[in-house]
Amino acid sequence: MSRALDVASVRADTPGAATAHHLNAAGAALPSWSTLGAVVDHLQAEARSGGYEAAATVRPRIEAVYDAAARLLGADPDEIALVESATVGWQRAIDALRLGAGDRVVVSRSTYVSCALHLLTLERERGVIVDVVPAAPDGAMDLVALEAALARPAALLAIAHVPTASGLVEPVAAAGALAGAAGIPYALDATQSVGQLPVDVGAIGCDLLVTTGRKYLRAPRGTGVLYVRRRLLERLRPVAPDVRGAAWTGERDWELADSARRFETWEASTALRLGLGAALEQALAVGVEVTSAHVVGLAAGLREALAATPGVVVADPPASPSGLVTFHLPGLPSADVAQRLARRGVNVVAVPVAHSRWELAARALPAVVRASVHVYNDDADAQALLDGVAALAAAREAA
Repeated sequence: MSRALDVASVRADTPGAATAHHLNAAGAALPSWSTLGAVVDHLQAEARSGGYEAAATVRPRIEAVYDAAARLLGADPDEIALVESATVGWQRAIDALRLGAGDRVVVSRSTYVSCALHLLTLERERGVIVDVVPAAPDGAMDLVALEAALARPAALLAIAHVPTASGLVEPVAAAGALAGAAGIPYALDATQSVGQLPVDVGAIGCDLLVTTGRKYLRAPRGTGVLYVRRRLLERLRPVAPDVRGAAWTGERDWELADSARRFETWEASTALRLGLGAALEQALAVGVEVTSAHVVGLAAGLREALAATPGVVVADPPASPSGLVTFHLPGLPSADVAQRLARRGVNVVAVPVAHSRWELAARALPAVVRASVHVYNDDADAQALLDGVAALAAAREAA
């Protein structure tokens, strides 16, 4: 029998858990005291001795961050790059593919806005073809349609594991098997999944993966991880190599790093990366399976209770076993709902169609309210959301 999460202990180690009902882990999760301490302690060390000097003393701890990220993802440390955000990692890796006119990129309808805008820019300016795969009745990517799309020449498959606008979980391993059989590189946007769901790059079959620190890893903002499978690395040439990722070897010659670090830049926050390392170690210590059982279970209960609340419409498609729960109150703008809940001490966000146009517009949703739970959330947090939403819905009906 798997062990249960000690939520009370996690809350005691999370300063923000005492200030509000924080249901926004998919935006920016609450860090622990140890993660906060890792960042603050190093900033103080920089103030005392200087940035370069302080960084030299923690070099082994920075190296350990690569090891921790690799363990969490089932990768090798030399396949890991530390980046400033998932978007930065995505742009550097995709640009390194040097896609051009006629290259077809097959994408999920759940693609995040930043990834979509990047690909659409390549389409408009370089003649890349962006091919959006339709969804099946359960909301997830239609695997039959995907197989047909990959039967034609393609340069890349790009999927969002868990989108920003629903609790959907895409069938990423099945997609990976199809991409592998077709010999097509596979990029996974795992910003909403790493930390809350098991993510193993070998089992999924992806060649590239990006994730952020600020969401389910509970790390500081301004941190992210890029994974590059070794077999793809030599095909990727960064558009703007940096001294961190390349060596200037001659008058007009340079050599790229023989690892994913070729995508890194010299200028980065050592303090934030130490915070990322602390958060990664904490995630590994708790265990992804334990975390996932708590997060998915709490979200499922919320989804069911919201669906039973008069005047509330749950917006998650059927294939939504994740910690994100989306809903709306007909006649009341989602942004207003989020603001009114915030005044009750319940932190959620409104996700507009502009952040997930391929997914939300297809379902005729101008916006949704998103609640996203984590290890520090308990039944009291869930009940505070339910009470607040019920009160708003009742007031709307009375009006």
